[in-house]
Amino acid sequence: MNKKLIKRYTTLGILFFLPVLFLLMLFPAKHHYNPLDVVHENILDLNNFTSEDNKDVKLKDHITVLGFLGTNPMNNAIAASNLKELVYDKFKGFKKFQIVLLLPNGTQDEVNLLKKEIKSYEDLKYWHFVYGTESDIKAVFNSLKSRSPLQDDLSTHDVYIVDKDLKQRGRLDDRTDGEKEKKKPAYPLYAYNCIEVAEIKNKMSADDLRVLFQEYREKRKGNFDSSTRRANDLKQTNEQ
Repeated sequence: MNKKLIKRYTTLGILFFLPVLFLLMLFPAKHHYNPLDVVHENILDLNNFTSEDNKDVKLKDHITVLGFLGTNPMNNAIAASNLKELVYDKFKGFKKFQIVLLLPNGTQDEVNLLKKEIKSYEDLKYWHFVYGTESDIKAVFNSLKSRSPLQDDLSTHDVYIVDKDLKQRGRLDDRTDGEKEKKKPAYPLYAYNCIEVAEIKNKMSADDLRVLFQEYREKRKGNFDSSTRRANDLKQTNEQ
């Protein structure tokens, strides 16, 4: 074999094996991320509420998206539809994930209409409508950090993330990169508006819930470190 062929094969070998070696070096590395902020603690559980099928629906030990539909749930059909399409359909079946919507006693018939509006052909196994008194609904709401009060009809377009330890999750600093560069004052994000599609889709669904699932995934593996940094790619959270 002449020198030209040896040189050519050597060059091809280097070009082939260098990327492989680089990938092997990256393989054991951990993706790091900032865990989703705890914005409030000691959220009230649903001890005094009943579900439509008499199941024991609790916030403890679940990753919950919690909402309030009020005395006229059909008035919030758009918010409920956005929640189903942009959040529930994406995360249903994840370990311990659930959507829980609180309503006053006596709204069951209207909820049945709402379910027909949003259900289509999909199973709502991890979606719970639970019923309680006005005082119990207000007590749960008041245990949350909120950016606006509950309406007179006990509803709000905002939904809240509550983790397995009854801690409310969100963002202590919701500034954009541009706002940070301009050194604007930090402001929090306690809740996610279901009418604002960009907020629920880009912040809650595409980012914050994925980060929280990643946190619990790392905890199960014994790798969680609250000082780690946010990964650019959180696709591994699709593990169910």
